[in-house]
Amino acid sequence: MTLLEIEDLHASYGPADVLHGVGFTVAEGEVVALMGRNGMGKTTTIRAICRMMPSQGGLRFAGRDLHGLPSHRAARLGLGLVPEGRRCFAPLTVTENLIAAARPGHWDRARVEALFPRLAERREQRAGTLSGGEQQMLAIGRALMTNPRLLILDEATEGLAPLVRAEIWSAIDVLTREAGMAILIVDKSLAELGRIADRAVILTRGRDVWQGALADLDADLAALHLGV
Repeated sequence: MTLLEIEDLHASYGPADVLHGVGFTVAEGEVVALMGRNGMGKTTTIRAICRMMPSQGGLRFAGRDLHGLPSHRAARLGLGLVPEGRRCFAPLTVTENLIAAARPGHWDRARVEALFPRLAERREQRAGTLSGGEQQMLAIGRALMTNPRLLILDEATEGLAPLVRAEIWSAIDVLTREAGMAILIVDKSLAELGRIADRAVILTRGRDVWQGALADLDADLAALHLGV
């Protein structure tokens, strides 16, 4: 069943057009990688999906038209966002960050702490004093506490130490294999994405220019659309 359906999506920042007819889908239980160089429209696409900016075109989630909805109502439909830059509530403790977002469902504090044991060790520590990797774990845990139907990860491993990156990729692997969660993920690691993603969508200058299994993405296409 199709969960997220995007068709001919357009968005702009003032007079600057950023998205020029983006279209793709995410099905229940599917993992889709949203890829492209910096500045090609990935985060703008996510902001439009989560109703954090206006857009035009087809945009449906779980059969509902997202246009006209404020971001908090879109989230209540089952969109769980892990934003670029983490954006934890710095003055609140780890536990307070988690329970602030909690909604009934499979994911509760115990399951989040089992996925990220470091969060259990730092329950009473203020989020602003955590390391970057721990804040990223908290951001993912906070999104899971909303019990989303679609988890959206925007650069979840960017700028982190290799060991922490591996820990987060391992957790994402658990979500895909054991929880069967639908995920839309932005990242640059072809090797890691190739292990978990069912399909990839590549954006260039605000347009989707390639879609398919990452195994079908040859070196020339990767260099053309993803290379530095």
